[in-house]
Amino acid sequence: MTVLVGFATMHGSTWGVAERIASRLRERGLGAEVRSFDDVTDAAGYDAFVLGSAVANMAWLAGAADFVLHNLGVLVGRPVWLFSVGSKDALNGPIGHLMKARYPQPKQIPAFREEIHPCDCPIFTGVIDPAHYPFLSRLVMKVLGVRYGDYRDWDKIDAWAEWIASSLAPLLADQS
Repeated sequence: MTVLVGFATMHGSTWGVAERIASRLRERGLGAEVRSFDDVTDAAGYDAFVLGSAVANMAWLAGAADFVLHNLGVLVGRPVWLFSVGSKDALNGPIGHLMKARYPQPKQIPAFREEIHPCDCPIFTGVIDPAHYPFLSRLVMKVLGVRYGDYRDWDKIDAWAEWIASSLAPLLADQS
């Protein structure tokens, strides 16, 4: 069984999450390939999918959303998990806590849920680095109480990858 762990990243956080997920899947006996969506030439060659994107302006990056839309026919018939990497856990202060409590799924996820019926769609938090944002964005982030740092929760990501591997175990056994 081969699982595509596809990703679209802006500064590398999502790639790191994808690598970690693939590593855990491989430890459980699955063939997991980490690929940027730009590098996937034939989605039909995969048995299952774990697809993730960085979030910008409450949306998946275009490359990730386009991959899903162009491969609906393949994705509909196979196990799919989606993940997003945003800034949720970096929000702090009164306004930040209010926003964290109402942190929405990226805008494409509801349509993807209806079209491809993914097994799960968590939001993880990535690396929040002031060097990645222009001055005005940093001002807004200050008002929102954003704290900079690496917020990737590896235990949470590992547990999610383990759940995916457990979900795929019966399919892997059927192929033996």
